[in-house]
Amino acid sequence: MHKLDNSSSYSHIIKYTGLFGGVQMLTIIIAMVRNKFIAMLLGPSGMGLLSLFNSTTKMVSDATGLGIQTSGVRNLSAAFEEENKEKIEHEVRLIRSWSLLTAILGTLLCIVLSPCLNDWTFSWGQHTLHFVLLSPVVGLTALTGGEMAILKGVRHLKPLAVVSVLHAIIALIISIPLYFYLGESGIVPSLVLMAVVMMVLTIYYSWRIFPFRVSFNRLFMREGMGMIRLGIGFVASTLVISFAEFFVRSFLNTQGSLEVLGLYNTGYMITMIYGGMVFAAMETDYFPRLSAEANDRKAANVLVNKQIEVSLLIVSPLLVLLIILLPILVPLLFSGRFMDVVPMVQVTVLALYMRAMKLPLAYIPLAKGDSLFFLLMESLYALGYILLSIVGFNLWGLFGAGVGLTVTIVLDFLIQFVCMHIRYGFKVSKRVLSMAASQLPIGMAAYAITWMGESVTYYLLGLLLTALSAWVSFQSLKKKTRLLNSIKQRFSK
Repeated sequence: MHKLDNSSSYSHIIKYTGLFGGVQMLTIIIAMVRNKFIAMLLGPSGMGLLSLFNSTTKMVSDATGLGIQTSGVRNLSAAFEEENKEKIEHEVRLIRSWSLLTAILGTLLCIVLSPCLNDWTFSWGQHTLHFVLLSPVVGLTALTGGEMAILKGVRHLKPLAVVSVLHAIIALIISIPLYFYLGESGIVPSLVLMAVVMMVLTIYYSWRIFPFRVSFNRLFMREGMGMIRLGIGFVASTLVISFAEFFVRSFLNTQGSLEVLGLYNTGYMITMIYGGMVFAAMETDYFPRLSAEANDRKAANVLVNKQIEVSLLIVSPLLVLLIILLPILVPLLFSGRFMDVVPMVQVTVLALYMRAMKLPLAYIPLAKGDSLFFLLMESLYALGYILLSIVGFNLWGLFGAGVGLTVTIVLDFLIQFVCMHIRYGFKVSKRVLSMAASQLPIGMAAYAITWMGESVTYYLLGLLLTALSAWVSFQSLKKKTRLLNSIKQRFSK
């Protein structure tokens, strides 16, 4: 595959970050409409129940998926880089065969463990049947994950963007009537139907590229064990994070209330999903490219630094604006009953600066197939997340839980930075340091003025800081890409 020059490589990162960031923004806008209706129809307690079902099924999916969605991308990406058609088709068949097996395993395991899941998740009511009915979600998620790994591995990225948008639209159409007529009883059928839709949309595109073929002979399955051994390390790390999120939510449910959990989950969703929309391109575009460069330390180091820099450039103005507008956005997106979550989200948004720099680093061991080291890093994060969330909540309630999450992400970034340097020789570029030094103080200033309370001065200062952050990013993008020339050429035509 041909190498991109310096300007083109920046443009490539910006293009796909913009594409998937834009897609993520569109899906988020649609999800905002859906969540607005859900919040009004179900309230904080219903949102909390939805969160518990989601986090529990995700944990089972992560445990039984064997990491194929990650290890499959890595192996297939290497074959695609070699332009070896026979090897590509072989890897596709391996991914599909093992995805089918894990889908069956996950569905059966969810059914068998449903009484235990009920006891671990809830301190009230009987929800065993709910987990039995949710078991197809686990299997469908495994099948979808395998097909998505195929599309990512062979760089068919636009179909993934289309699938995301269509899924968001159909989820809106499906879920709102169910919640309107059934209330909380509509949560389980809604989750199952959305999983079905996601799988159908994904296989529609992937099967057109590679017709469906699987093989279960002994030799073929033995060949897939390398992918599975690599994937198990990844799935263990994913399971650790899922368990940590499950533990924190269960703690808030028992020590606080279902309403507190609903508020926390809303704040977490705004921060990590809405606020992190520009990170959508990481796994879809950046990870396959990094996997292809994994054995070239210098090229990988350059790619990681560029990804950090572009992530900071794009996300920083959005974070400043998000911090300032949260008092308006929360009642607009949800309802006035969710206003208590605003202080939590405002402090947690600060962590996204660190997350923008940390995520490109975190993909290095994934790209190199160093699953045990990745597991160690994720375990440290999970431990810190649990401990600091509990301490923060006990000290300052919901706001303290946000402080705990923020401190966890900051410490995680510092640990990742040191460890990636020691283990893989990663060196941060001067450009990244310069960008961080210019954008972080603006974000801190934006958070500082939130203590003023809402006023005309508050919003004027906030918009001024947003404009300053956007100007810094624009000046940097103009120097590093042909962005302005491209825009001028389009308008001149």
